[in-house]
Amino acid sequence: MRFAPAALALSLLVAVNASVGYGAGRDPSPAAVALASEGRGQLAAGQVQDAIDSFEAALAVDPGYTGLYLDLAEAARVQGLQGKAIHYYREALEREPGNLAAISGEGEALIEKGAVEKARRNLSKLESLCGEGCTEARQLAAALERGPSTAALTVEAVTPSTAVTQN
Repeated sequence: MRFAPAALALSLLVAVNASVGYGAGRDPSPAAVALASEGRGQLAAGQVQDAIDSFEAALAVDPGYTGLYLDLAEAARVQGLQGKAIHYYREALEREPGNLAAISGEGEALIEKGAVEKARRNLSKLESLCGEGCTEARQLAAALERGPSTAALTVEAVTPSTAVTQN
């Protein structure tokens, strides 16, 4: 019992320091920002693999830069790797749960993958966070209206023919 006040004071000090460190925003490394900018230029020029290399180098410089995960997700979507893009969007959402661009991007990748109902959940989440008028919600709603861009591959489409021919 004689250590209770000291333990309480110490735990309060730790709690306050932890909350201040968690809540404080930070600026990304200038080197990571330069590499990310270079990667965006490469992605716009159609050099997808070079852009991914730049984004990954920037991530090595500053692993806490959430915007890089969004850039990597966009590059993965350009390559047609929607599952990988969804992974990067979810990484961004783990770091910033209210990131509207990550929620919208994940929804668009889900639509491209054919998971329309999950994308609708993302739209409802966006509408609850920012309303129906925000840019991200409008983009996702438009993507939902367009629907999946590619047809899902079915087993029947890839079933080999059973015809036997003689040599």
